[in-house]
Amino acid sequence: MIKIYPHLVQKSQNKHYFYHGAIITERNVPSSVSLGMFVFTTTNPMKDKRTKNKIPDEELSKRLLVHEYGHTIQSLIFGPLYLIVMGIPSTLWGFLPYFQNKRNNGVSYFSFFTEKLANYLGEKVTKEKSMENAII
Repeated sequence: MIKIYPHLVQKSQNKHYFYHGAIITERNVPSSVSLGMFVFTTTNPMKDKRTKNKIPDEELSKRLLVHEYGHTIQSLIFGPLYLIVMGIPSTLWGFLPYFQNKRNNGVSYFSFFTEKLANYLGEKVTKEKSMENAII
């Protein structure tokens, strides 16, 4: 017999839904990540310095979802090589101080090959607009 301890079970505050076959989880963290068919998006996307207050938050979140879904398509294309070919370079581009410095000087996060391809694939498959060359 399995005993359930309700006081130990935490109810998730995250929103979950399907998007083009992928499972989406919205989280209140500063970044988003796609791991195959599992996509974790932020509920508070960074604002483009050039278009701040010009794109509504809801539209920005939708574009970020299309971008992250593009990473899901990359994962389907590259299979087990996805993490080596796309995941590691993308993570380094996102978190190494040297590259963060470049982005602070006006280089778009989405200009890097992994991110540019994710935008392209996301738009191609969903027929919706992605992040373009937002400066974040």
